[in-house]
Amino acid sequence: MIEVRDIKKAFGDDEILKGISVKFEAGKTHLVIGRSGSGKTVFIKSILGLHEINSGEIFFDGVSLGEMDKKNRLQLRQEIGMVFQGGALFDSMTVEENVMFPLNMFTEKTYEEKLERVNFCLDRVNLNDSNLQLPSELSGGMQKRVAIARAIALNPKYLFCDEPNSGLDPDTSIVIDQLIKEITEEFGITTIINTHDMNSVLEIGEHIILLKQGYKVWEGTKEEVLITRNKDVEEFVFRSKLFKKVREALIK
Repeated sequence: MIEVRDIKKAFGDDEILKGISVKFEAGKTHLVIGRSGSGKTVFIKSILGLHEINSGEIFFDGVSLGEMDKKNRLQLRQEIGMVFQGGALFDSMTVEENVMFPLNMFTEKTYEEKLERVNFCLDRVNLNDSNLQLPSELSGGMQKRVAIARAIALNPKYLFCDEPNSGLDPDTSIVIDQLIKEITEEFGITTIINTHDMNSVLEIGEHIILLKQGYKVWEGTKEEVLITRNKDVEEFVFRSKLFKKVREALIK
């Protein structure tokens, strides 16, 4: 579990995060939504320790990030998996080498042990026999699956996904959403997803927080997001006529 308590972050006189508190439980998909400039990226980077917060506390399974020394932070880094917006695969490396990269960095396993883990992860994302392919030989959806395989290579406790469906068609996006959800539940991972994709909200939004101008203005589930009368949710989620029709049908 990750717990955030009243965190604030400013760059000079510009306060970006204005006292956000939230709990992210293990085994669930947590979605952070909000318009550009709402503070989502700074919020995620603050949790990851890439930004030092001005005040408040962040806990990973009860341990304060602020009280961790360099050694403990390095250990925490090994427990975190990341899926970046563009996949961020190394173009010159094969699929196998990409997934093995964090194992080479953070473990002293033998090559055989690392290869066994790579094959397990590729099998889990349904990419068997793709070891020797280059990223350029894969579709966008397959590249995202390789990125997920790499993210879980170290068997992380925490998984962060930045716009995992960016650039994907709707059908492939659903596949990626379901894969993330399955892996989260299967391995009991605390998964936090930064997204603009409202389909993801309705598909896998077990816990959703909406940020606006640095504040947490709403929190709930995918079921609650459709029926809430919160004005900020209505302005953000129901700009689409399709979602308006869905909610109207549910409310009736």
